[in-house]
Amino acid sequence: MSERDFQVPQAAVCPLGLLASKIEGTIDGASVDLLVTGAAPLQDALAGEVSLVDNEKYLNKLLASPATAFIVPQSFPVVESRVLIRVKNPHAAFIQAIEIFRPQRKSFVGGIHPQACVEASAKLGHDCWVGPGATIGADVVIGDRTRIHSGVHVQAGSRIGSDCELMPGVVLYENTIIEDRVLIHAGAILGAHGFGYKLVQGRHCRTAQLGWVHVESDVEIGAGCTIDRGTYGATRIGEGTKIDNQVQIAHNVRIGKHNLICAQVGIAGSCSTGNYVVLAGQVGMKDHIHLADGVVVGAQAGLMSDAAPGQVLLGSPAINQKEQMQIFALQMRLPEMRKQLKQLQATLDQLQSAQRNSQALSAGDAA
Repeated sequence: MSERDFQVPQAAVCPLGLLASKIEGTIDGASVDLLVTGAAPLQDALAGEVSLVDNEKYLNKLLASPATAFIVPQSFPVVESRVLIRVKNPHAAFIQAIEIFRPQRKSFVGGIHPQACVEASAKLGHDCWVGPGATIGADVVIGDRTRIHSGVHVQAGSRIGSDCELMPGVVLYENTIIEDRVLIHAGAILGAHGFGYKLVQGRHCRTAQLGWVHVESDVEIGAGCTIDRGTYGATRIGEGTKIDNQVQIAHNVRIGKHNLICAQVGIAGSCSTGNYVVLAGQVGMKDHIHLADGVVVGAQAGLMSDAAPGQVLLGSPAINQKEQMQIFALQMRLPEMRKQLKQLQATLDQLQSAQRNSQALSAGDAA
């Protein structure tokens, strides 16, 4: 059984001319009545489908593809015996084509599902919907057009703005604040207790966990992320920040605006970042350090101290990119240097042996 046997069912066929008009393209080499049955990437496209070729360097792959038509840039060369749809923005046009043939499914639309549990004191805005198995706690306020998917738990006192979407399994602990147009993917947990303990009479006792999480507008939080509440005040995620899957953000952290935080980053307690900071995959930050505006940190780096504006940091412990690249270059030469060292040692041993023999001969002549 092929992968296509499991594919999401596609919509009805679409005449090529209608498809071209919807994506604002012009057709080379075919009738507007030619029927198109779907849209797929170049490596997967079948006969009858439209595909994407965004650069003429992929011309050989286009020629080898069985696809019926290809969305290409306006500057793409003419290809005999191939149907091209020329557009200004190939990727935007291909997205439109996919949405024509594979529109997104909606599991539940409108209102409160009968299997949801919403406390009487909760206030929901206009055109909200709450999916099956979701729970909305006491005194929760949810803005207009926000969508709460199945299995989401919003605990008491939380605030969610307008046009937000919480995917299945999201958990908001009490008093969490979410501003407008925030997207939180499945399984994310906001507001859990921070990892803070003190040793009392030989036992680890949890310190105060009385704060909350505050997420500003236009933030996206990936699947499986955890953002801990502040000790006394807020753990804050700044406006426009995008967080990838499986990121851990500890208590009292303050993330600036428009940061990009990639998968498996771990940020220890009371750290802060400026605006437009980028943390690549698996970056780790020790507690109580600050990254200024525009800092970029490479994958798997370990940050042990503050970083000045605009720095690019690599390695563990993380240092300036130029210095770290010099170290990397030297490390790559270590096998060669080891071989050279062994050769030098062998040469030195030969010289020392020759010197000893010479000294012995000289001593014999003297005798």
